[in-house]
Amino acid sequence: MDFSVDEIESPADIQELPEEELAELASACRQKLIETISQTGGHFGPNLGAVELTVALHYVFESPKDRLVWDVGHQAYIHKMLTGRASKLNTIRKPGGLSGFLKRSESKHDIFNAGHASTSISAATGIAEALTRRGDEGEVVAIIGDGSLTGGMAYEGLNNAGGQKTDMIVVLNDNGMAIAENVGAITEYFDRLINLPAYDQMKDEVKKILDRGPERLGRKATALARRFEMSLKNLVIPRLMFEEFGFRYFGPVDGHDVNRLVREFNKVKRFEGPRFVHVLTEKGHGYEPAAEDQYANHAVSPFDIKTGKPREESSPKWSQRAGETLRDLGEEDEELVVITAAMRKGTGTVFFADEYPDRFYDVGIAEEHAVTFAAGLAVEGENPVACIYSSFLQRAYDQVFHDVCLMELPVKFFLDRAGIVGGDGETHQGIFDIAFLRSLPGIAIGAPSSDHSLQSFIKTAVNYNEGPIAVRYPRATVETDEAAEISGLEEIEVGKGELVREGEAVSLIVLGPFVDAAQSAAESLAAEGVEAEVINARWAKPLDENLLLKSLDKTGAAVTVEEGILEGGFGSAVLELLNERGKRYPVKRLGVPEGKVSHGTRQQYLERFGLTPEGIAEATREILGSSEE
Repeated sequence: MDFSVDEIESPADIQELPEEELAELASACRQKLIETISQTGGHFGPNLGAVELTVALHYVFESPKDRLVWDVGHQAYIHKMLTGRASKLNTIRKPGGLSGFLKRSESKHDIFNAGHASTSISAATGIAEALTRRGDEGEVVAIIGDGSLTGGMAYEGLNNAGGQKTDMIVVLNDNGMAIAENVGAITEYFDRLINLPAYDQMKDEVKKILDRGPERLGRKATALARRFEMSLKNLVIPRLMFEEFGFRYFGPVDGHDVNRLVREFNKVKRFEGPRFVHVLTEKGHGYEPAAEDQYANHAVSPFDIKTGKPREESSPKWSQRAGETLRDLGEEDEELVVITAAMRKGTGTVFFADEYPDRFYDVGIAEEHAVTFAAGLAVEGENPVACIYSSFLQRAYDQVFHDVCLMELPVKFFLDRAGIVGGDGETHQGIFDIAFLRSLPGIAIGAPSSDHSLQSFIKTAVNYNEGPIAVRYPRATVETDEAAEISGLEEIEVGKGELVREGEAVSLIVLGPFVDAAQSAAESLAAEGVEAEVINARWAKPLDENLLLKSLDKTGAAVTVEEGILEGGFGSAVLELLNERGKRYPVKRLGVPEGKVSHGTRQQYLERFGLTPEGIAEATREILGSSEE
């Protein structure tokens, strides 16, 4: 190979290579990935495992004429390299740089935006049907990880595509992992079928035949039977499953043998209709620290290449404190049951899972099921807590409404990653939950402002039985106080805010972790002769109407502060309250002014949106200036 990865302008460049040089190309891509992500951070293990697969796909198929539709996108960094973006890989997840996921506006080779799981098969089915209707040429290939097969939407796509005989290819990147270990019946499916009597009978018959042979052959009988077992497991059972969906099955194929993959894809191209290619890969392949600890290396901060260790020690996160508090509450409440959707470590629920495994459920990438499952537990008197990322709860909106709120069931939602999430970009921003939950009947929505208040909110929610309740907290480090004894934690009255600082000139009404920022802004304003009142609202729903109206009647103006979308958010709720009471005070809302927040650090966006002491102070000057006018 007489060029570097950085010089690749399009997949056409690599299609000119002789096939015997593809392994060298894959090695160069893997080395580029390791060197870059060690400096920038980003999704790591999934991309290491998909190197040879991606090289083979772009060698055989002609993107963008052939549509490669990636699921999730965290396995597509090599795809970015081979489509002319290798020289920009060091900008990944940075403002103005490459997205960490698939993005149509970034490249013509990114056929479909992808940030969440289980969408590729459905999207590819629609794309393939559109090509067929127009009579256009080109293959359509959906690349999906086995973790995404724990999501029901993947099976809806398989069912539809197989039933209508859509001309498309599904490539299963099977590494046995989602972000964490896969769970559920699909994961256990192959092993369960291995234990069928028919299989045992066949294995016994083979062993009997082998044992009748020479003694030296008899000694190998067990090993040969084991090889037979694996052959049946890998060749027969998956074929049965996916061919029942109407797909022609190919594989399994070694996903790290690039030449074998090329031969397999060339063979698959000769057929028409729905085709399924089963590729076996190892998450973290080619870099020993990532292969040994696959969970920790799913997504990484900058690290030392020699050791694989992070360059900086990580600080405690809100999710960690939430998980520890839930674990401690589990001792007091034997009906407390915790549910997550493939995010046991990300949500901090691993602490509860380790202590109370019989009361913990990881349902896989299946948020809709997680919510209705929690509702079923609540119907029978259990105390269910669903710990789900804010952006992932969007996928279960109907279930929250229909299966929880309409029945006024006391399901508790702990929304991790609520607010701005930084490098993951627009698909993962947790900025919509206040707006989409606030419209639902009977649900309470709270936001802690500190480490200690987070513990109190969690205890409050766990003990709240009047209906559904949601507690939201950001993806960020938290300044930790000494953990309080659970028995000594005070509960927070639902719908009750807190007057933090008295003032006469303006009301700074804060929701979430911005009380300290508002206090700092108030001190700056006080130096200018402006006495600001600071209110920790605590609840987006129900509002503490008495506290808010009393403050505004006194000051005559307000600045609201929230880490969420402004349309329909907390500030909108304050405005609605004033409108209902016939009051016309000026209100300046600080929050996220637009739905699409790209990738960058949380702090960069907090500064952009004025969610800092300086931003709050400046907004206060603006509202007071307009009031005087």
